[in-house]
Amino acid sequence: MAVVAPGTGLGVACLLDGKGERVLASEGGHATLAASNVRQAAIIAVLQRRFGHVSAERVLSGAGIVNLYAAIAEIEGIEAKPLTPAQITRAALDGTCALSCEALDAFCAFLGAAAGDAALMFGARGGMYVGGGIVPRIIDYIGQANFRMHFETKGRLSGYLATIPLKVIQRPDPAFLGLATALGGMGHG
Repeated sequence: MAVVAPGTGLGVACLLDGKGERVLASEGGHATLAASNVRQAAIIAVLQRRFGHVSAERVLSGAGIVNLYAAIAEIEGIEAKPLTPAQITRAALDGTCALSCEALDAFCAFLGAAAGDAALMFGARGGMYVGGGIVPRIIDYIGQANFRMHFETKGRLSGYLATIPLKVIQRPDPAFLGLATALGGMGHG
């Protein structure tokens, strides 16, 4: 099983199963972001001019939503308003700002693709989980944004990914549950 979790940053990890379960943490959020189409390539080009290296975390985090919003505004030749991630997300969910809608659509597309990449890299046949602080707030929007399609669109391996369960973690305190489990496993009850 594997997890991608956008929030303050982008967490990526997997659960290894064999002679006892073991969590493998990673710095996968800092892997280079890939484009799946021309529009995404244009967004990445804007971000490359601004940041140099464009990691997945540059777009798949709270600050990443702002980066997407600003990059799309630049591409369109319009001035981006100084909005917070929450304001951009709310405007997209309400449908009151086309730029915010495109930013959230891009977020969902990049996240679906990144989750598919993680599932391939970890061989996550037991399931791919999406957590973090952002996705539970936009769970209905993700379905409309073809998240699963972006997860599966991997050429020859699309069929492989189609068989992997994909779930959103909706528990409000998964980090604390994981910490408690880890401490319990270490004999600290």
